[in-house]
Amino acid sequence: MAQRSGEVAAHSGEEHEMTFLDHLEVLRWHLIRSAVAVVVFTGIAFSFPEIVFHEIILGPSRVDFLTYRKLCEVGAALNSPGLCITELPFTLQSRELSSQFTMHLTSSFIIGLLLGFPYLFWEIWSFIKPGLYPNERENSRGAVFFVSALFLVGSLFGYFIVSPLSINFLASYQVDPSIVNEFDLSSYVSTLITIVLSCGLMFELPMIVFFLSKAGLVSPELMRIYRKHAIVVIALVAAILSPPDVLSMTLMGIPLLLLYEVSIHISWMVRKNDLARLNKEATS
Repeated sequence: MAQRSGEVAAHSGEEHEMTFLDHLEVLRWHLIRSAVAVVVFTGIAFSFPEIVFHEIILGPSRVDFLTYRKLCEVGAALNSPGLCITELPFTLQSRELSSQFTMHLTSSFIIGLLLGFPYLFWEIWSFIKPGLYPNERENSRGAVFFVSALFLVGSLFGYFIVSPLSINFLASYQVDPSIVNEFDLSSYVSTLITIVLSCGLMFELPMIVFFLSKAGLVSPELMRIYRKHAIVVIALVAAILSPPDVLSMTLMGIPLLLLYEVSIHISWMVRKNDLARLNKEATS
């Protein structure tokens, strides 16, 4: 513990052992810098509503969206015109006085959070890293890059794959032809944001398993034994985080299952490398 405290002290440029209040002060400045970065990106996003709101947020609500165009190309190549989405039978309405401003601000904040996530995580990691032992720091090299990359890939997957297909399914679903789909703007934006952020967080599973395997809390054998239990948990997570339809649950669940299998291999690689290191140390 003394070694860790000394290392954290070095992180803040002090020679003496840091107190609990010193740690809180260091953490406060990390959080302030992170917040400033997110606010700056949010302000930039707020300044370009025609790009952030019209092109990005409302993109999946129009048939000229990239995913829909690619589906049409695939449908034409496979001679399956049913894959081509030529109509999204719904309209968006703003039923509250402040709804458009609130959704513009919310959307800008989410864009700012997505853009600032690598720096935000780097600030948090900069606070945690000095408190690790040398071998722990060595084992966690590249953590900022991989966590940021997985979050970005997951968010893009949610935006370009899960969101448009879910929106198309929900917009086209009718229990009776006399019912017209007129959705509130806040409902559309919150659904889109929930899907994107949920996918971004779910794609962090390999990194979570990596750190748990390094800590000796998870092993590949354990993950294989509890695979059936994991499938049930994944189904529940997909049901909670996705809109209430089978398609969205499936689109979220399948990548999670694949990530779980990848995580088993990652856990196996971690143990293999640790055993090789221990054998090398034993024979040296």
